[in-house]
Amino acid sequence: MPPIVRRAHIDDLDALAPLFDRYRHFYTQKNDEAVSRAFLGERLRRDESVVFLAELDGRSAGFTQLYPMYSSVRAARVWVLNDLYVDADARRRGLAQALLAAAVEHAREDGAVRLELETDHDNATAQALYDGAGWRRYDGTQRYHLPLIAA
Repeated sequence: MPPIVRRAHIDDLDALAPLFDRYRHFYTQKNDEAVSRAFLGERLRRDESVVFLAELDGRSAGFTQLYPMYSSVRAARVWVLNDLYVDADARRRGLAQALLAAAVEHAREDGAVRLELETDHDNATAQALYDGAGWRRYDGTQRYHLPLIAA
C-alpha cells in the first residue's frame, strides 16, 4: 500500500511527538518527548509552521515541517523545509518522496517562489534524495550563522 500524506493539525500531536523526538535524537539531541511535544505543539497551535504527516500501513511513520520566510529582493514568499524524517523501518518505501511532493505542492499553491533546505555535509542519503527530486545546490553562496546560546 502506498503512503498516505496529509497536512497535520494539533489533533495529530500524539502521533507526531514521538517522530519529532526521534528526529531530534538523530541530530544528537537527548530523547525528551516532553520537549518535542511542547515545541511542535506550539508551532501547530500558533500556525507558525506547516507539518505533513506520512502514514504507512495504518501507522504514522514520517513527517516534514516547513517554515514560512520571505524574499525581500523577490518580494515573495519562500518556504524553508526545515525537518524531514522517516522511521528507519519505513525507509525505502516512498515516504520521503511523498513528503517532498506534499511540500512542493503546498509551496506552489501558496504562490511561493522557492523552497529551501539544508542538510549536513555528510548526510549522503539525504543529499541523494534531494538531488534525485530535482533540488539544486546553491553555487557561489556561503551560508553563515551566529549562535546566540550554547547548543
